[in-house]
Amino acid sequence: MRILAKAMLLTFTLSALSAGAQEDPKKTARNWKAKCGSCHGAEGKGDTEQGKKAKIADFSTADWQKSKSDADIKTAIEGGKKKGDVEMEPYKDKLEPAQIDALVGHIRTLK
Repeated sequence: MRILAKAMLLTFTLSALSAGAQEDPKKTARNWKAKCGSCHGAEGKGDTEQGKKAKIADFSTADWQKSKSDADIKTAIEGGKKKGDVEMEPYKDKLEPAQIDALVGHIRTLK
C-alpha cells in the first residue's frame, strides 16, 4: 500500500511540474507579437516590410510546415538566423526554454 501511495504522489508531482512548465497561450501570443511579429507577421506569413525585405518564408503553408521539424524551428529561435541584410537575433539567453517551446508550438498553429 505504501508503494502505491508513493507512486501516486510521484505521478501527481510530475504532472504538476509538467503543467507548470507549460507556457500560458496569452503570454506566448505576446512573445510572438513582441519578438517575432515585426518580421514574421501576426499570422506567420512574412508579409511585413522587414519580412518582405528578408524574403521570409510563409510559416502558414503546408509545404513549409512539413519541411521543418520542431528541432529546426527551436534551433532557429535559440540561435537566430541571418537572411540577406536582416538578422534575427538569438533568443536562447532572452527566453526561458518553456517560452521557446511554446513559440515552436505557436508556429505549428499557423496553418
